[in-house]
Parts: sequence; C-alpha cells; structure tokens
Amino acid sequence: MPSIPTVTELRKTGIEHGLDSVGFAKAEVFTSTKKHLVERKRQGLHGGMQFTYRNPERSTDPTRTLEGAETLVVGARSYWRKRPKVTNSNEPLGKVALYALEDHYQLLRDGLEAIVRILDQHGFNSRILIDDNALVDREAAYRAGIGWYGKNTNLLLPNRGSWFVLGSIITDAKFPPDIPEERGCGTCSRCIPACPTEAIVGPGVLDANKCLAWLLQSEGQFPIEFREALGDRIYGCDDCQITCPVNRIEERAHEKPVSNSLGGPIFIHEMLEMSDEKLIERFGRWYIPKRDPSYLRRNALVVLGNTSKGSSQKTKKILRRYLRDNDNMIRSHAVWAAKRLKLDNLIGDMKDDPSPLVQEELQREVSWNKRK
Repeated sequence: MPSIPTVTELRKTGIEHGLDSVGFAKAEVFTSTKKHLVERKRQGLHGGMQFTYRNPERSTDPTRTLEGAETLVVGARSYWRKRPKVTNSNEPLGKVALYALEDHYQLLRDGLEAIVRILDQHGFNSRILIDDNALVDREAAYRAGIGWYGKNTNLLLPNRGSWFVLGSIITDAKFPPDIPEERGCGTCSRCIPACPTEAIVGPGVLDANKCLAWLLQSEGQFPIEFREALGDRIYGCDDCQITCPVNRIEERAHEKPVSNSLGGPIFIHEMLEMSDEKLIERFGRWYIPKRDPSYLRRNALVVLGNTSKGSSQKTKKILRRYLRDNDNMIRSHAVWAAKRLKLDNLIGDMKDDPSPLVQEELQREVSWNKRK
C-alpha cells in the first residue's frame, strides 16, 4: 500500500502554486444535486444548456470519471483584477466578463497539477477536472468546505466572495473530508434585483433562458426581448457579482489592473471587420457555439446597436456590409441594429429579402438608441 501525503502538505503545495483555497471531500454521489439538475431540466430552466445537465448520472458521481475514487481535492483561484480605465473613446466598446479576460483556468490547472505530482509520487491515481461537464464543480467545492452557495447560484468563499474559478482532482487516495461551509447570505438578496433580465427567479435558482451570459453562448437568434438589456456585454455578465457585498473584500485586496491579451473592452468596429480566422485566433478561448464565428458577429451587432452612434460613418459602412451578408441570422441582426440606430434608410431596399428572419425584423418595432 503506498504511503500517503498529509492534507497539510497538499494544501500548502496548492497555495504555494497559486491557489487561494484547497479543500477535501469524499468522492461520493451528489444525490441532492442530481435531483436539482433533473428537476430544473424538466422545468426548462436549463435553457437548452448541456454541460452538467447532459448526463446528471455522470456529472454528480466522481467514480464515473475515476474507478475507485475516494477523495475530491478542490482548488479555487481568484480572478479578480481591477479593470483598466477606458480613455475617452468615440468607438462602440464591448465589455467582457472578468473571468474571461485572462486564462485563469490554466493558472488554476497549474496549482492542481502541483498537487497531482505529489499524489503521483506516492503511487496514487488522479484526474483533474476543470470547467468540465463530468463534474458539478460548485457542488464539489461546497462539499470540500471551500464556500457556500450564494443566492445568485455562485459559490462564495468566506470573506472573499465569488470572483474565483474552481477545479477538482479526483483521486483514489483517501483523505479526511473538510466540513461544508454553513455560512450563507443571510437576509442579503442584492443580486436578485441586480440581474438585468430577472434571470434569478428565486434564491439559488437561475432561469438560463433569461441569463445574458448563457444567451451569448447559445445558438440561433439572440432573443429580441433581451437585446436592449444586453447593453455593451460582448461575453459574459458580472452584474450579480458586482453588487455582492462579500465580493468587495476581494476587490479591496487586489488593486492591480488587469494585464492580458484581450486587454479591457473590445472595440466592436474592429471585431466586426475581422475575418473568421482572426476572430477564432483572438477569441478562441471563449465558448463559441459550434466554433462558428457568426455567433461572435451576431453578438457584436447587438452591442453595436446598443452602443454606437447613428451618425458614425464607420458604423454605417459596417452595417451596409452586414445587411448584404449571406447568413440570414447575420442580416436579421444587422437590420435590428440599423433600426435601433435610426438608420432605416440603410434597409429601404430589403423589403424583398427572402429570409423570414429578416422579414420579421423589418416588421418589428424597435426602440431607438438615444446616442447621437
């Protein structure tokens, strides 16, 4: 039988390699979580999302990933950084959720791999799961004492908040489990009214059909009822975290601005002028349905309609291009953006467009973007 490292040794190694918290839990079936997944999918609250909803039998049972699994070693790494200030810009800008500005998952993996190396040296089998549909990572983290479930469904670390990415090691080494964190949000419910689309339909219950972060990653038309609410968000949404009082502790602790390949906001004109190859090269770390750049352009056209000025010659040039695009989805969103910017003169010759999607947009009433 192999010798076993201590919990203290593994926790210390994880922290030394960039993790902010390390916890341990039994590798057992998440019975209550499986029931929640099945029930919420039955209610349609998953909004077509697959991920851990795809196979709840698997995503709530660590032994499906590693036979003989005994322990979950869970790590959390903060991704909070102060956003760089945007200098005055006449360009329409798109905002990216903080977690997506840098590859925090790779930094998280580095910390977990340091722990796995020790387990390997002692002869144990291990498997790392990060942002993987094989495991409900928040439940693993909760069971490992990392934090509690917030009313916005995120996991909150005590005195730190939810600006964290989570990952797990499933191993056949047996360690004593940590005690789940029983603190909670108390009477605070600021995140619920803060959601711009009312997607948090109850404490700890999210309707993905309304969640902007999910809709930006979904296939098909961007729902008309949420286009104005999207505002300048080009990937992800942080509103329910920004309003959380616990997160302010983490925010005060890290004042250095973000420094990364994507920079701060995204220049929407530039994005809409990129080739397919350039879009994938630049934004390939994001989840893009079917790896199809058309969905990036769809989202960018909605943001353009919300943030540009109708008087912008560059905006007019870009819209003229996309109003002639071969993709029906793209043309229809370009029509919406043009109408939103009060540029109906650009769509005057489209009444005979053969696409029902385009015809629907041509007939739709759209409120104007008030920017001049």
